Amino acid sequence: QVQLVESGGGLVRPGGSLRLSCAISGVTPDYYGIGWFRQAPGKEREGVSCIDSSSDNTFYDDSVKGRFTISRDNARNTVYLQMNNLTPEDTGDYYCVLRWGCGGAVFSLGQGTQVTVSS
Repeated sequence: QVQLVESGGGLVRPGGSLRLSCAISGVTPDYYGIGWFRQAPGKEREGVSCIDSSSDNTFYDDSVKGRFTISRDNARNTVYLQMNNLTPEDTGDYYCVLRWGCGGAVFSLGQGTQVTVSS
């Protein structure tokens, strides 16, 4: 059974940083897209970033380019999202996802971790 467990969310001031982690079990994600979605209060869920596990190509939404970095640790089967220079617009619930490629459908979704950016 595939399981994605996120951690690392919290409250941070504008301009601050957080690192989210996604521990993956039940699958060896060698051929998938591993990504992060977020959902802000009152808004639809949106894709933030993705890493292609076969090529290590990375993709970012325009709103986070230059501030967020996605990476993975194969030995730990964990994916990270380093988030720098956070703004209140980054506030939301962040979900780790497995996709059929970074442009493909989501087939597994974690429970989410909350990120709040506020002074």
